[in-house]
Amino acid sequence: MRGIYTSVTDLRKRVYAEVARLSYEYKDGDLSKMEEIPYKVIPGEVSVYSDSVFLERAIVREKMRMAMGLPARTAAEQAPVTQGAEECVKPEKYYQPPLISVIKFACHACPDNKVMVTDACQGCLAHPCKEVCPKGAITIKNGKSHIDEEKCIKCGKCVSVCQYGAINKLERPCARACGMNAIGSDEYGRAEINEEKCVSCGMCLANCPFGAIEDKAQIFQVIQAIRGEVPVYAAIAPSVSGQFGPDFTPEKMRPAFKALGFEDVVEVAIGADLCTIEEARDFVEEVPDKLPFMGTSCCPAWSVMAKKMFPEYANCISMALTPMVLTGRLIKKKHPGCLVAFIGPCAAKKLEASRRSIRSDVDFVLTFEEVMGMFEAKEVDFKSLPDDDTMHGASGDGRGFAVSGGVANAVVNCIHEMYPDKEIKVERAEGLRDCIKLMQMAKAGKYNGYLLEGMACPGGCIAGAGTIQPINKSAMSIQAHKKASTNAHATQSQYKELLETLEETFKDKPE
Repeated sequence: MRGIYTSVTDLRKRVYAEVARLSYEYKDGDLSKMEEIPYKVIPGEVSVYSDSVFLERAIVREKMRMAMGLPARTAAEQAPVTQGAEECVKPEKYYQPPLISVIKFACHACPDNKVMVTDACQGCLAHPCKEVCPKGAITIKNGKSHIDEEKCIKCGKCVSVCQYGAINKLERPCARACGMNAIGSDEYGRAEINEEKCVSCGMCLANCPFGAIEDKAQIFQVIQAIRGEVPVYAAIAPSVSGQFGPDFTPEKMRPAFKALGFEDVVEVAIGADLCTIEEARDFVEEVPDKLPFMGTSCCPAWSVMAKKMFPEYANCISMALTPMVLTGRLIKKKHPGCLVAFIGPCAAKKLEASRRSIRSDVDFVLTFEEVMGMFEAKEVDFKSLPDDDTMHGASGDGRGFAVSGGVANAVVNCIHEMYPDKEIKVERAEGLRDCIKLMQMAKAGKYNGYLLEGMACPGGCIAGAGTIQPINKSAMSIQAHKKASTNAHATQSQYKELLETLEETFKDKPE
């Protein structure tokens, strides 16, 4: 539902803005104002989104807690909303699993994997639905088709042959969006996440029409760090183009983030250029002599899926540092002792940054949606900000990482620049279901010698769970931003001489 401003979007924005406002005003350890937030978001005595103002405020409480990095609670738990907040709101606090949770009393317990006949059934003479059913689950009652749930195997043949579209197969939206099949049901029929399967791509929360699934955020912690004495730098993902609306132009990027209190802003597309060079070099050196194929490294959900489901091919996923990590190291090399906040489209990046081997490189991760709450809290008017045309240094290929196919395209262009006679075969997939199929084909030997690009989100990073704008609109913004780049390819990066140094930094840190 990216790009459609729904009640779910509105509620999330209001909660994020209030949490940001709380953090900007926070002092002397007083968190009592947390109790006021549900009444600010849902004022008065009449419900805004549903039938119960009390339920709405209870849901806001849990969304607020998760926006502050606190765990979700059930309706059976009796505790103040501030429970655990004192420990969680410290700037150095990292995420504790699970990152993504279902707010149980917000879940609609949607029907899942159920085939049903609607009122559109015309009781036709042919009744092809009955004829194709392999289990005899369909009978004609009172002139209408009827499905015996005990016999139905949900094959969908009746759905496909009904000429009136009168038979529907209902799937829970979050489960349908989950490429890992990690969404099941609890004893009450509500959504439940299998943490063993989940790779934190966030597609479930982006597709839940009830806003019942949330991921933890570090809004409060980032603002507390900004208010401290150590400078905090914003590392902005390439998919930022167009995310904050038409008034947020590239010329407004630096002034806008400085208005939030960040020391300065750096494009992660610079790190994407370095990642491109590293992956291009590894591909040429290792495929096919040492490895049958190589998968790209920048999407953490794809990488975790591939290593989890195909462990025997884990070494075929590039070991190149991701653009986020390379940018974080670049910033800290230039500004020792500073803090880095990665700002992007991705829920899974939050877990990537929380790994022990990366904590020294990236201190915080926020999504665009969460940062929009910060802009709301600070009442930042993009139009009134001065222009600053100094966001340069990244190539067009680096900025193209945000779109499906962009990573592989950047690596191929880099290899052609360094090895003009080298032929590179490429295959890519977007969405975890297709990524799994890609790895299955690679396992079967169909992609030997190939560079494989995997993107967990359909459309690439511009479709991440933390994005705001429509995917097609974002893709057009990315293309315009690419064309504005001074350099076309990663090989022209002014930072490439630092790559070896950045690779060695913190080399011996444990995972």
